[in-house]
Amino acid sequence: MSAHKCSETKTLDVSFCQFWSGFCGSVSLCDFEVNFNFYNFKVLLYECKKVKVRKKMALRCANNIGLRLLQQPATGLLAPLANSTPTQIVRHRKTKHWNPKWKLFRRLKVMKVDLPNYREKPEDLSEEQIRSKLKEQGLLPPRPWVERQFFIHSTGAVFEPYVPPEGDGKVSPVSKQGAMQSIQFLQKKSKTMMAIRKLRQFEEEFDTPDFCKEATKIYIKMHEMMAANDKDNIIQVVTERAYPEVMNNIENKTIHWKYIKDIELPRVVHARCTDIITKENIFAQMTVRFHTQQILAVYDRFGRLMHGSEIIAKDVLEYVVFEKHIANQYGTWRVHAKIIPDWLPPREPRATTYMRREEPIAEPEAAVVESEAKAQASVNQSSVTSPA
Repeated sequence: MSAHKCSETKTLDVSFCQFWSGFCGSVSLCDFEVNFNFYNFKVLLYECKKVKVRKKMALRCANNIGLRLLQQPATGLLAPLANSTPTQIVRHRKTKHWNPKWKLFRRLKVMKVDLPNYREKPEDLSEEQIRSKLKEQGLLPPRPWVERQFFIHSTGAVFEPYVPPEGDGKVSPVSKQGAMQSIQFLQKKSKTMMAIRKLRQFEEEFDTPDFCKEATKIYIKMHEMMAANDKDNIIQVVTERAYPEVMNNIENKTIHWKYIKDIELPRVVHARCTDIITKENIFAQMTVRFHTQQILAVYDRFGRLMHGSEIIAKDVLEYVVFEKHIANQYGTWRVHAKIIPDWLPPREPRATTYMRREEPIAEPEAAVVESEAKAQASVNQSSVTSPA
């Protein structure tokens, strides 16, 4: 601000204060400047002329100054008038909105809610009170449900299990017995094809060779988890039926297993589909024939070899059943069971080891008699040497 403008505003301040001092009595110029700060007030009015909102702020400041002037003790010409008229000073909230048209909406913004009484017990209420409370809240009375929800993720058995031909893997396909096995396999293939057709209604891109590759990965992963004793993640590759059997086989044992190669390519020999409870809840089971070469060594909890060897590789022929909940969009293939034919000779039971508890060694009778005689002699000798 220029010097000319400053001098002009200063003279205006002086004249304005002299005008008020004529009405209000002997009030010093310094008091007005300290209490009311008229200079800042006039500058504020000058700036509020530019914007509409600032004009309203100026009016509010003017009202505040008027209230302050009324609070001062009146002297001079206005003293009789000010003392005779009753005045009441009212303080207004500064947080209240200046526009009263939003008053209704501010009142509607707050809703009174009846809070429930959490301390009252249903046992203390009568049936009529419970009925009225439920009706007030728009709730139906609870029903005494006896049923429980459950989810069937796998079946409990192998339906129509595959019966392996006797001597499979040892009989040459050129021989008479091998030719008979091939004919029987073709006769049973019709039901397998019907099951695969049913499976393709849920999985259009299902292909038997691709499934055999996936089954091999699952088979290897399951045995690797068994060897690593991974009890938490093995449920991802075995069903709930096979899980307890797998856990029983690896309990208190150390397993070393290695997959070497395929002697014959794995192939699907049996397929079945069935529904559980409802027609839409369908499970599929595929039996895959594995003829592989593996290394297996099983040790007990004391480190003694129970079965197999870590050096010698053996040919293994297995029929593994894989199951999938095809009605479930997120169902996966998992190992469900292994088929052991009836004509297979029973295995020899494995030798189980236990911790032998050490028992106290009993002393021979001669040593006991001798020790008792020595004790009796020492007692007699002490009685003879004692004074009468």
